[in-house]
Amino acid sequence: MPRVLVTEPIDPAGVAILSQVAQVDQRHNLTAAELQACIGEYDGLLVRSATKVTQGLITAGHNLKIIGRAGVGVDNIDVPAATRQGIVVVNSPEGNTIAAAEQTVALMLALSRYIPQANQLVKAGEWNRKEFLGVEVYKKTLGIVGLGKIGSHVATIARAMGMRLLAYDPFISQERAEQLGCSLMELEVLFREADYITLHIPKTPDTTHLINRESFKKMKPTTRIINCARGGLIDEVALVDAIKAGRIAGAALDVFEQEPPAGSPLLLLGKEVVLTPHLGASTIEAQSNVATDVAEQIRDVLLGLPARSAVNIPGLSAEVLTRLKPYLELAELLGNLAGQLAGGRVETLGVRLQGELANNASQPVVIAAIKGLLGPALQERVNYVNAALEAKERGIRVVETRDESMRDYSGSLVITAQGSQGEHSVAGALLGTGELRITSIDGFPISVAPTRYMLITLHQDMPGIIGKIGSLLGSFNVNIASMQVGRKLIRGDSVMVLSIDDPLPDGVVSEVVQIQGIQDAYVVNL
Repeated sequence: MPRVLVTEPIDPAGVAILSQVAQVDQRHNLTAAELQACIGEYDGLLVRSATKVTQGLITAGHNLKIIGRAGVGVDNIDVPAATRQGIVVVNSPEGNTIAAAEQTVALMLALSRYIPQANQLVKAGEWNRKEFLGVEVYKKTLGIVGLGKIGSHVATIARAMGMRLLAYDPFISQERAEQLGCSLMELEVLFREADYITLHIPKTPDTTHLINRESFKKMKPTTRIINCARGGLIDEVALVDAIKAGRIAGAALDVFEQEPPAGSPLLLLGKEVVLTPHLGASTIEAQSNVATDVAEQIRDVLLGLPARSAVNIPGLSAEVLTRLKPYLELAELLGNLAGQLAGGRVETLGVRLQGELANNASQPVVIAAIKGLLGPALQERVNYVNAALEAKERGIRVVETRDESMRDYSGSLVITAQGSQGEHSVAGALLGTGELRITSIDGFPISVAPTRYMLITLHQDMPGIIGKIGSLLGSFNVNIASMQVGRKLIRGDSVMVLSIDDPLPDGVVSEVVQIQGIQDAYVVNL
């Protein structure tokens, strides 16, 4: 009989489901050494957020078939290591959707009516109604940053409460936003117009301190901010200063840059803030949902069935996976690159399989391209199972085509992203050594090995322009690792790709586009 190890407390409903097919051992509070010593005995592992599933632990788990995280993220699990060992990793991406959305609305109302502070005073024997003159949310403007599952449910509730809805989400179509009653707009406009701002996005390098000192300067003095998503999306020091200076009216936070927020200046503020200890998923129903969801997936995998929310690559035989894996990596990379070049809101994603690749199973490759497109914004929330659904929910049309004719490579991919800021296409292939190559950008032939940081320019092919860009980057202490130029005609339009060692400092791109002959420039982080 298979054995499953549960290292943290979960709802009994999950244990009951696992017990249908396996011996379940609930061993909480194991040290890392104790866990590594015993993991080889188990076929399945179920954790929450505290257990760190490292590469060493995965290697020691030579019998593991599946690792389940009873929650949304998988940041505590080394997913690449599990994939290399053939272990399926699953989570519960929707289990706490309702709980998190309701926590958002609860905090918005508590902040508006000073409910926590009034409760404390009444319990202390005081009765001071004048001190708690609140505001109504009816007919106020709610700005929703991120219209995924949680943000969409918040929109539905807020619309029923009579609020006007604005939204910022570069991966949501205008049609989908309109279905939710939201007006899509740029983030700067949302900051200026919203009475309430609620965040429903993952924390990434691009979204860290998304709301900062400059953001607060754009907001109305009556603006109130709610964050039940991730700590670090808001610059907390700047938030405290903005509240003290009266630049905004207040904030309600369920998540913090450091948890618990010991010593935070937020703790010294008064009724302008409401603070809760990361309770977004802390409902009886949510805990039951995530435990049940993950337990069912572990049960299914142990029975030889596919998992519905696998984070890595499920449902492919080892033979097919081995053959397609390099192309999945290529598709994900090209989807990522095309999305960054397109910028704004992507409405159509085109995937063209060329040469011998056109004769292979296409669905995994298409899904990998979608995952690459959505990955920078959604991070761990998008995977090979839910990528197509995430694209559909955001109104992104996916068009797949095949072209069996051979070109310069035996098999290649072309990914096209079309959206609110135009259309961009990128092509790529595998060399005989298995190395990934970018072979075309917007139709300009090129041969570039992808690197983490790249600067891509569209410019006129003219003498001296490369030197000017190099000198400018040198003045900012930016080191160029390699440079490639692609052109169709002498002294015509060209594309240049600069691989650089570090992220570009602020302000560099705006100076690059001032160089004579430069038509556009894009910073790419892969």
